[in-house]
Amino acid sequence: MKIHALADGQRRPLGFILTGGEALDYSAVPDRLAIPVGKPRLFLADKGYDGNFLREELLIHGIRPVIPPKANWKRPPAYDLRAYKDLNRIERMFNRLKQFRRVATRYDKTRKSFSAFLAMAAAKIWLPSFVNRT
Repeated sequence: MKIHALADGQRRPLGFILTGGEALDYSAVPDRLAIPVGKPRLFLADKGYDGNFLREELLIHGIRPVIPPKANWKRPPAYDLRAYKDLNRIERMFNRLKQFRRVATRYDKTRKSFSAFLAMAAAKIWLPSFVNRT
């Protein structure tokens, strides 16, 4: 099972989409864009999400794709390398999620129970943001 996530700038998860392990990465994009959070300005992703139709779809929605092109492009599209460096924030969010052993080892057999535990782990990550620090 693959986890596709939305994250904010502070490495906190906003939503998850689960797909099968054999599914292509970009097949989860329409579901991710349907998550009811604020409209993102950038779509940071790795080469697995590279494709003309995805870039066009994102631009139609007013979202700038920051996706490095695959090596097989004859004329690769340009992407903002400075913005792409912020992809490490998303990777760090996944590392924080994987601190929960149950997420890292995927003990749960059903999609429903695994997504429920992902939601609980996300709530634990968000909790320090709501605590009064005085």
